[in-house]
Amino acid sequence: METVVSGIRSTGRLHLGNYFGALKNFITMQQENRCYFFIADYHALTTHPDPKALSASVRSVLAEYLACGIDPNTATIYRQSDLVETFELYLALNMQAYLGELMKTTSFKDKARKQPENVNAGLLTYPVLMAADILIHKAHKVPVGKDQEQHLEMTRTFARRFNHFHGMDVFPEPVAYNFGKQLVKVPGLDGSGKMGKSEGENNAIYLADAPEVTRKKIMRALTDQGPTEPNSKPPVFIQNLFTLLGLVSTPDVVKHYKKTYADCSIRYGDLKKQLAEDTLAFIAPIRERIVDIENDTALINRVLKDGAEKARESSSKTLQEVRDLWGFKPF
Repeated sequence: METVVSGIRSTGRLHLGNYFGALKNFITMQQENRCYFFIADYHALTTHPDPKALSASVRSVLAEYLACGIDPNTATIYRQSDLVETFELYLALNMQAYLGELMKTTSFKDKARKQPENVNAGLLTYPVLMAADILIHKAHKVPVGKDQEQHLEMTRTFARRFNHFHGMDVFPEPVAYNFGKQLVKVPGLDGSGKMGKSEGENNAIYLADAPEVTRKKIMRALTDQGPTEPNSKPPVFIQNLFTLLGLVSTPDVVKHYKKTYADCSIRYGDLKKQLAEDTLAFIAPIRERIVDIENDTALINRVLKDGAEKARESSSKTLQEVRDLWGFKPF
């Protein structure tokens, strides 16, 4: 049985990109592997969130995890800030992470460009903390989207560097858990790239959004005047709508709208209405479970308490091994 680790920022509510990227496969994955799922509240500090909002969002993300099918009796679900061992490993890994390689990461350069007034050290060493989250449980696999491939490669680099420095194989070099297919990248509604809050609030379809919010977002999705030549190639923002349609609609529906695009008879209003209703039908059962779980404080507290205890059982063994190798031993 292999170890799998996955996490999501506590300020990053779950959306269709998260679901189709990995969550829909977690039920099978957690039965076949030793799984750790964490809510990354410390990662969220790079954006200086409001403390009250941070606490509330942890609760929301946990409810969404459970509603999507993660079973706390089978997998380990915990809050990142409850595992102090992660942060000691993060400190140790930072001693072998170098400024040049950290500044070259795509995510750092993008965030530094978007928030020049807040280019903090946590943002720079984000990949190191991510590596600590993964390596603290000696993970073999990590469910990630294409946008996280570089961070995962850096995790392998840090693991390899640590192993080489100490002359022994302490950490596995984790690989992407992509369920036997290419890594999934779900597009956003604005046509600019992946779905996610970092690309704009109206770019993502969140699982917990009210139906009217989801419908309004989809109806506002970017389109053009329509094709003028038969069988022309759709621009990226139109292809994104077809990609989303393929995730939530039946093959016949997708075939119909592709045909109307090919013969220049497509009506984008009809396409977006179809996408909105099919998306709402897909999300509805998940959203209902989210609401029920969020209102169950006893369940929320029990899952976090049990998850922290199970996570510490794994992380404490790893950290003791790391401390011994660095020479932090009693006389």
